[in-house]
Amino acid sequence: MSHRKLDYLNQRRIIYRRYPISDKPTEVYDWGWYYEHGTHQCYELFRSKAKITTYKALKWHLLVLWYLNLNIEENKFISLCEFIAHVPNNFTTFTMPPKGLANMINEIKLIDLEEPPRNKLRKVIFKDGIGLATIEKLKIVGSLIGRSKILSEDDIYDCMIHINEMNQKITISKISKLLKCSSRTVYRTIGDELKIEKDLLNEKIQC
Repeated sequence: MSHRKLDYLNQRRIIYRRYPISDKPTEVYDWGWYYEHGTHQCYELFRSKAKITTYKALKWHLLVLWYLNLNIEENKFISLCEFIAHVPNNFTTFTMPPKGLANMINEIKLIDLEEPPRNKLRKVIFKDGIGLATIEKLKIVGSLIGRSKILSEDDIYDCMIHINEMNQKITISKISKLLKCSSRTVYRTIGDELKIEKDLLNEKIQC
């Protein structure tokens, strides 16, 4: 699978990942942070190998880039959006018509940035370049999230994201092992939306 062209973003100092800024972690470690009740403030675009597959997902990614790069000039933001949407650059899987992309960009620019873009809840956040092996990260995720006596969809999603970021296939048995619960408990808790998300993430891993 071809790699997405992140050099374009890095050379232009585009911010596409940000740790929580005001939410306080429950525990701090050398490798990162644990939020017992989760945080919505962690933005980690392009962390996994999953590509953008829908109009809705593309708009969310571009909105987050607009939000994180408050001082970006309008023409540079438009160029950034065009670069992300260009399929050969390996960020997306579908071709966005120029007019449709222009309309999307105009809609994004009208959104009130006082309200952060909606984001999934995260509990375990690893620092960049910590040097931990995949199995070590998964053990940490399982030990911390597995503390909860009541399993939630947020717990399942957090596990799914970490498994996917480590380029592994997400399975119910793997989730249940990490969370130290039965597969039946996971099946009973996971909703239709998460099931679809799980299948999409696995398809992208297999690309």
